[in-house]
Amino acid sequence: MPTKARYIMIGGFLGAGKTTTVGRLAKYLTDQGLRVGLITNDQAGGLVDTKLLRGQGYATEEIAGGCFCCRFNTLVEAANKLSDQAKPDVFIAEPVGSCTDLVATVTYPLRRMYGDAFTVAPLSVLVDPVRARRVFGLDAGGSFSSKVAYIFKKQLEEADIIVISKSDIIGEEAREELRAVLQKEFPVARIVTASPREETGLVELFSQLMTDEQARRNPMAVDYEVYADGEALLGWLNATVTLKAAEEFEANEFLRALAANVQERLQKAGTEIAHFKMTYSPDDGIAGELASINLVRSDYIPELGMELDEPSEGGQLIVNLRAEADPAALMEAVKTGLGDTTATFPTLTATLEHEEHFRPGKPEPTHRDGAE
Repeated sequence: MPTKARYIMIGGFLGAGKTTTVGRLAKYLTDQGLRVGLITNDQAGGLVDTKLLRGQGYATEEIAGGCFCCRFNTLVEAANKLSDQAKPDVFIAEPVGSCTDLVATVTYPLRRMYGDAFTVAPLSVLVDPVRARRVFGLDAGGSFSSKVAYIFKKQLEEADIIVISKSDIIGEEAREELRAVLQKEFPVARIVTASPREETGLVELFSQLMTDEQARRNPMAVDYEVYADGEALLGWLNATVTLKAAEEFEANEFLRALAANVQERLQKAGTEIAHFKMTYSPDDGIAGELASINLVRSDYIPELGMELDEPSEGGQLIVNLRAEADPAALMEAVKTGLGDTTATFPTLTATLEHEEHFRPGKPEPTHRDGAE
């Protein structure tokens, strides 16, 4: 009788560090000789996350067009497809960063219908400590309106493990103050700290995800009208751009300049960025070679995650932008920023190949289970 596959879901709001953590977990498990399959999720196709994870060499399926809860059957199909191709011992799923109610709509139905095929890990939810301190009133600074904050808090309410992610970006005193607030607000959750970038605190978290079982308790109450309103306040933009140059250009600098230009436009409009990330894949690079940049708040500095060693003559740029704003305004900021930035690089041209900008529709789960 084959051993059951392990199903691990790593949630958290936009910009919490989920993709970096998923990549670290995949490497940790692969180093132990386990086969890993990854499932990414978004409201639309063309994900930076998918590009980054496939670039690291992992079998990755992308589910577009809604959260796992609303695409449950597609989630199962993706798992089956991975099973046929890569035969994973562990599936790691990364849900949409604006999605909540995952226990009742994903993991409980998964266990009920496919319990002979999967064991389900505790639900871990990552939280950006700077964002969390603002949401819980510990610090001033740019934050979201109340209905978006409702989703942020609901994600934490259903967590078995709350991970104070990026723990290296705030001091110990501020971190402990946040931990105390989270423990008081969400007493059933285990609070851990980790830094995916610095690779600290991860081994303890990963061992819990591989050995513990998801808690069986009644699902939390969710006001789906407020949830839908909160999601609809967020603008979503995915775009694919072809860059070409007669002379080589520095793609890392291009990403920095473009991110800063778009950020400045959105700041002037009073827009709070939830997550802005881009990857650039050079046509003349080796397979999996990427440059990436990431911005998780309007008042932060865009950070290069991966860099190219050599200049480039052209390639593909993928843009994912999520912010509390009108999606058309996000598209305008990206288009104008792209034009401005391209003009500062001699001989460089940018062609917008594909774009989608929209507000997420009302979540309508395929299933919603109570505790068994």
